[in-house]
Amino acid sequence: MTIQLDLDLSRDPLRVLESTRPIVQSSSLVQIDTQQIERVATLLGEMPVPKPDWDRLLHPVSPDSARLANLVLVVDALNFCFWSFPNSEKPRWQVTWNGTTYNGYAALAVALRRAVEAGYPLWDGDFLGTITEADVSEILAGDPDCDQIPLLRARMTHLREVGVALVERWEGTFLHAIRAANGSSSRLIAEVLRALPSFRDTVLVDRREVRFYKRAQILVADLFGAFGGKGLGAFADLHTLTAFADYKVPQVLRHLGVLTYAPELVAQIDRQELIPPESDAELALRAATVWGVELLRQEIARRGRDRPAYAIDWALWQAGQALPESVEPYHRTLTVYY
Repeated sequence: MTIQLDLDLSRDPLRVLESTRPIVQSSSLVQIDTQQIERVATLLGEMPVPKPDWDRLLHPVSPDSARLANLVLVVDALNFCFWSFPNSEKPRWQVTWNGTTYNGYAALAVALRRAVEAGYPLWDGDFLGTITEADVSEILAGDPDCDQIPLLRARMTHLREVGVALVERWEGTFLHAIRAANGSSSRLIAEVLRALPSFRDTVLVDRREVRFYKRAQILVADLFGAFGGKGLGAFADLHTLTAFADYKVPQVLRHLGVLTYAPELVAQIDRQELIPPESDAELALRAATVWGVELLRQEIARRGRDRPAYAIDWALWQAGQALPESVEPYHRTLTVYY
């Protein structure tokens, strides 16, 4: 049975919902359970609305707005793939800083903060544009005897790309792009996609472009958080952001029963086998994540509460950080997009 997916194009300027809808409607690998949508919407609707945050104890920070904007861009240029390969003999990549050990995204944040405090000018386009793999390896060095962060060379490429764009397109500061967007997240995302190929999170399916834009969208949310939702961090259309389709949010949606997987996909994920990028399974997982969150948003709205998709995503992602190790694993795809 084809699931009903209502779409308001005025809420979808990036066409993420529109482009992913056919995948959800046709996939036999991942299904959305509409009865569980109602149950989970009740839980989420009663929770306070989480706001995009920029933890100033973990992230690299600066009192200078131009440097801070560049640092946020650097963080999200590197915001992907923090897991270890299955059957690794070492612990996953982790970073101990100021006596506390972090993994995942938090480890990235503290590694970059550590580097800034050690004198690496990670806001400087000239430095980033010629950064070496040795520099990146040192900046993102994990604890002794743990795995190296995945896709290290790709991270170097992303940093160089950011550096070139800062120097050649934005006169050294991402503030020029932010100001030119004039409070529009969709305009800012469009500029980022033009300037930085590594943010172009799309795939062609039957000659149609499917869009996810995970890191480009979360960049806007992070700017909101870093600047406190005011001035440079004020976006009038933040409500049009979709879920940031990654590997943690679908894990939580599966755990809650919102997403159900075909038996062969369950077996593949539970065995922690790699799901190839742009495969039918990977696209179905991400598209169902986008629409699972959108249906939760719609159901909560029908009950008279306003919960934008990004806030639902954040609530689910935060819940994912507290899941016990015994819970169903997340899917693993080796990609720079999430």
